[in-house]
Amino acid sequence: MAVIEFDSAATQEVREHRRSFMTFERIVQFAVMHIALILSCLALAFLGNVPWFGFLLGLGGTLALIAWLVVTASNTET
Repeated sequence: MAVIEFDSAATQEVREHRRSFMTFERIVQFAVMHIALILSCLALAFLGNVPWFGFLLGLGGTLALIAWLVVTASNTET
């Protein structure tokens, strides 16, 4: 097995790239989940004829998704 030496600048660059990729992945996941939540709330409001329940679910779900994003952003592991 060959021993390969890494310089600290390349290691730091890889670490920063991985951190930015994971941040981007969390933002995309948040966006997809939020779109699904909003579409289900619109379906409740218009098709299910329960607009207040759809509104409250959308508001609570949005706040929960934002809280989830903040909590997972503090657990950055690289």
